[in-house]
Amino acid sequence: MAIVDGNGDADQPLLQESVADGDCDGGDHEDEEKTSLSMRAWAETRKLWHIIGPAIFGRVAQYTMLVVTQAFAGHLGEVDLAGMSIAINVIVGFNYGLLLGMASALETLCGQAFGAKRYHMLGIYLQRSWIVLFLCCFLLLPFYLFASPLLKLLGQADDVAEMCGTVALWLIPLHFSFAFQFPLWRFLQSQLKTQVLAWISLASLVINLLTSWLSIYVFDFGVAGLSIGLDLSWWFLVLAMFVYTACGRCPLTWTGFSMEAFSGLWEFVKLSAASGVMLCLENWYYRILILMTGYLQDATVAVDALSICMSINGWEMMIPLSFFAATGVRVANELGTGNGRAAKFATVVSVVQSTMIGCFFCALIMALHDKFAYIFTSSADVLEEVDKLSYLLGITILFNSVQPVLSGVAVGSGWQAYVAYINLGCYYVVGLPLGFLMGWVLNLGVMGIWGGMIFGGTAVQTVILAIITIRCDWEKEAEKARVRVAKWSTPTIEDDESAAS
Repeated sequence: MAIVDGNGDADQPLLQESVADGDCDGGDHEDEEKTSLSMRAWAETRKLWHIIGPAIFGRVAQYTMLVVTQAFAGHLGEVDLAGMSIAINVIVGFNYGLLLGMASALETLCGQAFGAKRYHMLGIYLQRSWIVLFLCCFLLLPFYLFASPLLKLLGQADDVAEMCGTVALWLIPLHFSFAFQFPLWRFLQSQLKTQVLAWISLASLVINLLTSWLSIYVFDFGVAGLSIGLDLSWWFLVLAMFVYTACGRCPLTWTGFSMEAFSGLWEFVKLSAASGVMLCLENWYYRILILMTGYLQDATVAVDALSICMSINGWEMMIPLSFFAATGVRVANELGTGNGRAAKFATVVSVVQSTMIGCFFCALIMALHDKFAYIFTSSADVLEEVDKLSYLLGITILFNSVQPVLSGVAVGSGWQAYVAYINLGCYYVVGLPLGFLMGWVLNLGVMGIWGGMIFGGTAVQTVILAIITIRCDWEKEAEKARVRVAKWSTPTIEDDESAAS
């Protein structure tokens, strides 16, 4: 087995062959198996964290850019902060989830093609994804153009709705950057070119901090300046990744623009749509939780407390989401090479390590249940409410340490359409009605809404995905990946030579 380094080379021997049978007697056979297992686990851990480490850093940096923009808006006034927060978390967040999910189709296709050494197809898939997501951006554009009347229709205050509508118009360039940034990120990640992603994200965060400071304290540009600064930061991500890709750093996978990108678009649209529905159903689920809480009587304290819990959950989610990405890449790469057993082993290692990290943060939240909210507020009522909700937060973090990894397995294996139906049933047929029943009918308030959504939606979905993964025939999945790669790609002489070597 070979490990792929940060430059995408797959010629480094990872594990030496085990000693010959004659070199150890039967009494040492068990020790040899244990040693072999520990070596395999360590080797797989190195592969996973080669992706996870930079992915965590990159995701945290990008998440921080959104937080920084909102923080600077808070220095302008309450209406400016509310308008910016709603624009980023609702308008941008809604479209972000769908486009991010659609781009995850590349994790299946690029990962399996890279494992099968059909390297030139990665560039073709990248261009197809650009086309599909760019056109989808136009379909989603009305959410930005009509944000103000839409929010007024939903009962938002006029001044906040007007401010949000203004900000949404300035954030249209950010919206279109997603169509190029998400596919580029997955294109590079599937080749394990992860270090560059971390450095580019850091540079983008620095640009965001600088432009935000200049907009508020030097040029007094207000929310328009903050929005433009966020646009520039994300477009820097796009341009930096494209320059890295097109200027010789991906010689096997990027061979220039090709008309082949326009062929097979319908099949690509179907896989992208399935991926988008699968992930956006998860992304929207907890946004709906906050919306439902807002309609409770005397909901101000409950919404504030829940927002604090969701902020903590959002920061911590960068870790399991990075496991999601790493698991998808590892499973896709191994299935692409035809190695179903290695894909299964990668899944086990990833689930175990993510669960261990989830247990640590769950225990930390439980231990600091009455203290961590001081980071955000000094209100006694809000602190008391956060204290009550902290146990649900700990349980949510624990479930979220497993569920994204299993979703990563689904993406790496190409099960997106199947899992989309599971998510729809668990979240919106079981979870939301149960949350409504416990929150309003049983008068349990936000505890009931959140508890119902966790145990009725997230827990059920996690169990179902776990059963599917455990019962999976990995060799059959490897054969499916071989058929998919053959169907979706046209081998070149260079690819055949790479595969032969």
